[in-house]
Amino acid sequence: MRIWRVGTRGSILAQCQTDWVLSQLSERFPNFRSEKVIIRTTGDRFDDRPLQQVTGKGFFVKEIEEALLAGEIDFAVHSLKDLPTELPEGLILAAVCNRIEKRDTLVAPQGAPSGASWEQVGLGMGAGARIGTSSPRRQVQLLRYFPSWTFTPVRGNIDTRLKKLDQGQYDGLVLAGAGLVRLGLRDRISAFLPIEVCCPAPGQGALAVEARRDDEEAFALLSTLDEPLVRLEVIAERSVVQYLQAGCRTPLGACGTATNDRLRLRAVIARPDGTHFSFAELECHLNGDFQQRVQQAQELGEQAGKVLQKEMTSTSSQRPSS
Repeated sequence: MRIWRVGTRGSILAQCQTDWVLSQLSERFPNFRSEKVIIRTTGDRFDDRPLQQVTGKGFFVKEIEEALLAGEIDFAVHSLKDLPTELPEGLILAAVCNRIEKRDTLVAPQGAPSGASWEQVGLGMGAGARIGTSSPRRQVQLLRYFPSWTFTPVRGNIDTRLKKLDQGQYDGLVLAGAGLVRLGLRDRISAFLPIEVCCPAPGQGALAVEARRDDEEAFALLSTLDEPLVRLEVIAERSVVQYLQAGCRTPLGACGTATNDRLRLRAVIARPDGTHFSFAELECHLNGDFQQRVQQAQELGEQAGKVLQKEMTSTSSQRPSS
């Protein structure tokens, strides 16, 4: 009997995500057996500095993918937003699933009043509030609503970030809602940020299960977890990134919403200094077989990328010369 070796990072959240995948496979296949292989990635080794200071791509997945290609593990579980849009040759996304929450959240210190709107929570953090986030995407979007905020990089797992907040090192945090929900920390969410206010990172909230392309047994096993509508959303979002050739430091958000016959996509990009924003909100009908729908999702993302690129180019040409 094959014992499946599953690659994952060592963080509590990564373990939680991997455990969910393994529990789902155990329910589907009673004879399923597995062992987790903890792999420390570049992002884990340099958790004392902002990611902007770490060179390269795939900070949180590179070493795991290398182990997968070397046959040291049989498949890997990732937060999809951590995966570059181009996978290494020989690897495939066997499943895209469990997108329990797309939105970002505002997190106030423990003991802050609950039940307030996102505007009330943000204003309650005070003028000149110190907000913990390392994401340029979040920073430039939130400065439109809270221009006096000062953003400070924050690294470490979710528990570490919350502890720093409650110790007074920050007046608030901006965190992905999915991580808090998965860890049973929904009560720490002070407010969800509407997608129109803070457009999430492409793929945010979804899990990716990666395998070797030539491992047919693994694909047959893992593809039972795949959620077609989630995959179509993610294809459209990542297509925006591919079209614009955007890097992880680009202030870019993209969020798709798919139903059985329609896919809507919202995307935003800004200059790093936040001086200009471009928005795109498009939708398409989904029809035909799944491969046709994949193509439609890909094209929708490219169309959104063209809109963003055209607006940014037009604005740049109108800027006065120095």
